[in-house]
Amino acid sequence: MGQLRGACGGLAPVRVTAIASLTPLEELEADPFLVDSRSQHAMCAWWAAERGYVVARELLVGGLRFDHCALWDGVRSGVDVFVAPSRRVLERALSTVEEFTAECARRGVRVETVGRAEPSYDAQMKARVHRRLSMPTAGYDGR
Repeated sequence: MGQLRGACGGLAPVRVTAIASLTPLEELEADPFLVDSRSQHAMCAWWAAERGYVVARELLVGGLRFDHCALWDGVRSGVDVFVAPSRRVLERALSTVEEFTAECARRGVRVETVGRAEPSYDAQMKARVHRRLSMPTAGYDGR
């Protein structure tokens, strides 16, 4: 499980590109999960690990066009998978989910969503996200 036959006959791990939404810190109070890209990527990593897949790339994007080279750089048909925590994360991360999924189908690349419930954020969790995102150059490591 989690591997496909490579071009030379060996087993190649399924590579995952985890997509998280780049959402402004100003939206933390209204929608903390969309702002918390670390939790979004963690959810994708859990999904991949559960299937024996390897997270090869983590993208943090907002309104990215479906044909942007950042999405497709090195993506292999039949081997790679795009995953996002949910449809709403994809809607924030990409300019249009429909064009992206159509392009994935054309290129032979799967698109998946994790489908788990988003975490509930209390004031303390929101404060941690705020500190991590507002002080990245001050040496704060997010813990």
